[in-house]
Amino acid sequence: MTRKILVTSALPYANGAIHLGHLVEYIQTDIWVRFQKMHGHECYYVCADDTHGTPIMLRAEKEGITPEQLIARVHGEHLRDFTGFHVGFDSYHSTNSGENRELSGTVYLKLREAGLIEQKTIEQYYDPVREMFLPDRFIKGQCPKCGAQDQYGDGCEVCGATYTPTDLINPVSAISGSTPVRRESEHYFFRLGACEAFLREWTRSGALQQEAANKLDEWFAAGLQNWDISRDAPYFGFEIPDAPGKYFYVWLDAPIGYMASFKKLAAEKNLDFDAWWQNDSGAELYHFIGKDILYFHALFWPAMLKNAGYRTPSGVFAHGFLTVNGAKMSKSRGTFITAESYLASGMDPEWLRYYYAAKINGSMEDLDLNLADFIARVNSDLVGKYVNIASRTAGFIARRFDGKLAARLPTSELLAEVQHAATLIGECYETREYGKALREIMRLTDLANQYVNDNKPWELAKQEGSEALLHEVCSVSVNLFRLLTLYLKPVLPRLATEVETFLNIAALAWVDAGTLLTSHSINAYSHLMTRVEQKQVDALVAANQQSLAASADAHSPARHAEAQNHVIAPIADTITADDFARIDLRVAKIVNAEHVEGADKLIRLTLDIGEGKTRNVFAGIKSAYDPEKLIGRMTVMVANLAPRKMKFGVSEGMVLAASGETAGLYILSPDDGAVPGMRVK
Repeated sequence: MTRKILVTSALPYANGAIHLGHLVEYIQTDIWVRFQKMHGHECYYVCADDTHGTPIMLRAEKEGITPEQLIARVHGEHLRDFTGFHVGFDSYHSTNSGENRELSGTVYLKLREAGLIEQKTIEQYYDPVREMFLPDRFIKGQCPKCGAQDQYGDGCEVCGATYTPTDLINPVSAISGSTPVRRESEHYFFRLGACEAFLREWTRSGALQQEAANKLDEWFAAGLQNWDISRDAPYFGFEIPDAPGKYFYVWLDAPIGYMASFKKLAAEKNLDFDAWWQNDSGAELYHFIGKDILYFHALFWPAMLKNAGYRTPSGVFAHGFLTVNGAKMSKSRGTFITAESYLASGMDPEWLRYYYAAKINGSMEDLDLNLADFIARVNSDLVGKYVNIASRTAGFIARRFDGKLAARLPTSELLAEVQHAATLIGECYETREYGKALREIMRLTDLANQYVNDNKPWELAKQEGSEALLHEVCSVSVNLFRLLTLYLKPVLPRLATEVETFLNIAALAWVDAGTLLTSHSINAYSHLMTRVEQKQVDALVAANQQSLAASADAHSPARHAEAQNHVIAPIADTITADDFARIDLRVAKIVNAEHVEGADKLIRLTLDIGEGKTRNVFAGIKSAYDPEKLIGRMTVMVANLAPRKMKFGVSEGMVLAASGETAGLYILSPDDGAVPGMRVK
């Protein structure tokens, strides 16, 4: 049965370049969409740039251009990078569009009619220099819970506490550096708490992964808060209907951008937009997202759709983050690699597509790009195994048999096994278990290579009277290569197209696994893929160390709404040497590190500072570090900080970490030779 499937990826924010971390999601989605299209389903993949918000307004101002000029330029850059990695959108639009303005207003008015919008006067920080209200992430100060300096207005990255900006001690505007003042303003709220009964049912309907649904239960237990969906001028976005000077918060109109992008596509292809978005449409709707935006897509978004009279998602598939060589992407190490720099280096984008696919499963686990493993796996699997089948056999067909395959093939258990594998491999693609699919494909590739090795066509070609057997062996091998190409096509679309040309066949569809080629003329074989060289990877890393150090603003890691660059916080008030001497800083060895169940930001550290016993410290560094990678490292801690009782236990100190103008945390480490217990002074 032909399915109607609409698929989206999260909208990249128009305030920075696409990097290899972003590409995990878009490659994952593209593979799934290509697989669906190979089955003949009516499947559309839509996306758009997320273009509204304060960061866009400020960056455009800094560059001396209009926000519209900025987002138009970035749209071209993003689409260039996605196209370079063969991400095949059916529509790549912008949230700053007529379609999105219309749909955002419609959704808002329907929510208002349903009694789910309320107005409330709230107190916010206001920058008197820039004459604007400050979003949470544009305010920095001292954590009201643990006293950590340089923390954002919505939560502490050291102790993991959450709070409101007005709770910050010594707040500072991250825009002007001035001290903000409190002012009242009327805001509009979406009553998310009123949707709790529906959301509890929907999140357990099978639309989410089990681990995602479990995470939602934690948020239900904490209580759903009404959602502030408005911002005050100046703001780059859509003005709220009937509310002059008030604008939709970017996260209100961003997901509606999915609908807007499809609306544009529907107009171009003469599709019935309503038939895809009404409750009884029979169509399927799937969102691929990062786990960092699960709250928006699994709570706000379905609640908005349901109460505005639209269908809710069939599935929301969350994935983990990308690490490189086991650590968070780093500009200083050159592992914060942009898509543009990868393509400019001349490296094959399908190398990365294959490596990601080999690591992706249907869970929210993080994915590690180990550069040494990347080289070894691509060279072994794709060049040494897969391409090797054609390179060792196709030439004989051209030279000895006028490029024509045998009229009949022998009964072959191997051919039958490879054909029957279409079911298992297809199930793996459908459930996003790409790593499992590729392991099965490579198992079959090993069998195909063993068949070639056992039959030795290069020796048959020298033996008199072996022409028929040579023809048979090479024809079987070419058919095995064709089947393996079919299975790899969602991952390697460009290579598959080249193989289709070489084999002189129409575009491969999944149903073709049931057929074989006989008495068929193929074209001359030419080499399909080169090996990855260590020097290429080294040059790529070096290029990113240089370019990203020189242009941090141009390659900001900002991805989602309201992410932004920050100016350095003002230096704190002067203290005396005696004040500093009261802080006992000690070298500490991390003897154990582990995730804290139920905590979004915390890692539990067990520290040795030479006391003959260990200390337990909770550190808000989960976003930056894998606990296993921390064990054995040396760091610095505040040893005389009063113990603090937390929800998860008692924290007996604080480790020191640096944060700068971009998102990220970096724990401090002493130089070689330092031992646990040494005092830092």
